[in-house]
This record gives sequence, structure tokens and C-alpha cells, in this order.
Amino acid sequence: MMSTSLIIVVVLVVLAGFYLSYSYRKMKNTPDVSNSPKIRVLTDINFQNQIKNGIVLVDFWASWCLPCKMMAPVINEVAEDLNGNAFVGKLDVEHYQSVASKYNIRNIPTMLLFNNGREINRFVGAKSKDFLINQIKQIK
Repeated sequence: MMSTSLIIVVVLVVLAGFYLSYSYRKMKNTPDVSNSPKIRVLTDINFQNQIKNGIVLVDFWASWCLPCKMMAPVINEVAEDLNGNAFVGKLDVEHYQSVASKYNIRNIPTMLLFNNGREINRFVGAKSKDFLINQIKQIK
């Protein structure tokens, strides 16, 4: 009885391992989503100038980050729906670590919401388009 239970547990653990490995490889090979033309690519040079006026949602991301890849289409949709009332910027934390460090970005994806250069809110992890749009609308 004990050995049968042990065999079942070992088989389940092995199957779970194969499934996780397969899922990871599939997500890792997910192609990058191109940025919407309405997204502003931020750098350490233009960051302060881009966030100083109006409402800005900044996505801190990295190319190796799987949740960031999941968020890319959502961020594109948010940018498309803002109609000039606010805008979306993206900052690659791998290339611009100094900016990420300045804003204490510890996990990605992290999105910071600015109003006239002042941080209003921050969101860590995957969020829905509706959630982000509602957060932006609350500022107006």
C-alpha cells in the first residue's frame, strides 16, 4: 500500500515537472510584441522631460521578463485608447538601470503613474487594460 502511494506521488511529480518545463519553454519562446506607435520609448536622457507634463503611465520592463511579455499587448491597447488625454511610456530596466534604481523598481513589470512629474501610484505585476484605464481616469 505504501509503495503504491509513493509510486503515484513520484509519477505525479515527474508529470508536473514535464508540464512546467514545457510551459516555460513555450512562454520563453513567445515572440516580442512590437510597441504601438503611441508608446513613447523612454531613456535615461528623455525620462524627466517626458513625465513632467500631464498624465503618464510608465511601464518598467525587460526583454527576458515573461510577465512583461504578457503585458505588452495590454500596454499597447491602453496607449491606443488614451486619445491624447494621457500617454504611455516604456523604459527597459536592463538598459536604463539608473532610472529604475531612482524609482526603486524591484520587480517587473512595474507601472508608475505620474501626474505632472509626480508619482501618483504604482502597480506591480500583470494588470488588465480596464484596471489601468480606470486608474488613469481617476486622476482627471
